[in-house]
Amino acid sequence: MKKTVNIFLVALTMAIIFSSCGREQNGELIGANDRPAWNGINPYGMVYVPSGTLHIGASDQEVFNSYTQKQKAISIQGFFMDDTEITNNEYRQFVHWTRDSIAHTIMGDFIEDDYGNEKIDWDYELDYADETLDEMFYQGDMMINGKREMDTRDFNYVYDWVDSRKAANAGKDVVRSTLINKDEAAIYPDTLVWIRDFSYSYNEPMTRNYFWHPAFDDYPVVGVDWKQAKAFCHWRTKLWNDNKYDEPNSEEFRLPTESEWEYAARGGRDMAPYPWGGYYVRNAKGCLLANFKPGRGNYPEDGGFYTVRADAYFANDYGLYNMAGNVAEWTETAYHPNAYAHVHDLNPDLKYDAKDDDPESFKRKVLRGGSWKDIAYYCQTGTRHWEYQDTAKSYIGFRCALTFLGRSMNDF
Repeated sequence: MKKTVNIFLVALTMAIIFSSCGREQNGELIGANDRPAWNGINPYGMVYVPSGTLHIGASDQEVFNSYTQKQKAISIQGFFMDDTEITNNEYRQFVHWTRDSIAHTIMGDFIEDDYGNEKIDWDYELDYADETLDEMFYQGDMMINGKREMDTRDFNYVYDWVDSRKAANAGKDVVRSTLINKDEAAIYPDTLVWIRDFSYSYNEPMTRNYFWHPAFDDYPVVGVDWKQAKAFCHWRTKLWNDNKYDEPNSEEFRLPTESEWEYAARGGRDMAPYPWGGYYVRNAKGCLLANFKPGRGNYPEDGGFYTVRADAYFANDYGLYNMAGNVAEWTETAYHPNAYAHVHDLNPDLKYDAKDDDPESFKRKVLRGGSWKDIAYYCQTGTRHWEYQDTAKSYIGFRCALTFLGRSMNDF
């Protein structure tokens, strides 16, 4: 009897298997099998900004009458954005990963994956006292008081990226290798910006401590140029994809476009001049609502002498902190004075991959948000400004964005 039952169960199982397989062969259109599940992702430290429409441009009188901020109605696809600027400690994770990968490469710590590719064996514990790694440290007369210190000048992050716009405009016979670009960026922030940016000003303590001391771990990283910010975004994507095997994600962490940044800064309040929605930089009690320069020679009245913690002050209605003041922020967008006149009204953006030998004006990238050393005008949500992509400053940082895949997070 037991044997008969077992035979019956086997037969039933085989029938189910064959019937399910036959479902793909019975002439019906049911889609491909074995597709990975997708319920959306919600990256740690990011908030969701829903799709919507806004009017970009100045929300108040334009001080310089330059007409670079003409009002225009646009639509933006939903995306995730970091709720704070990238902090020193978050950026330090990128620095340490790259530093350790260089050390592992020197040591020859590799393993082979299932496809025969060599990968770094991250389980192997590094010993930076090992003489094999001496090339990563200053030697001889470069040392100060005999102290063993890393020579961080040549610690670079190297990565590839595909020029999708070039691919879209190329013919069908284009060679794939011509679409692949290789970039390299230094990983350590330029801490000397604190001295370089301000003549006849004593800021050496910030140079010595801002990126290194734990007191500033939760403050926004500065001293990184546009290319370093781009390299960080590429690394963050790699970090996600190497560790989130059950959450497929074809999108990449990136810098927000200028329009995305402005849309997020307004917090759902169309035409709002400041992220908190009001026309004034003080609340009803007279307290300043952001970290900027409220008066001539007056830096500390808002509670911060230089930068402040990345989550200081109140968040806007999307849950984003310091979208006005603290540090100005890099965007993906190339700066053109008359960009609003010709960009599309659907996810508008203006991109240009400036080469080293291009004219300086081609290397301008849009900055948004104003900083701790700027007046209130630069903190307005509609104010446009720029900086050269290869220039680092003590008042420029960044945050990441990630396009949302789907109509709305509420669909899940």
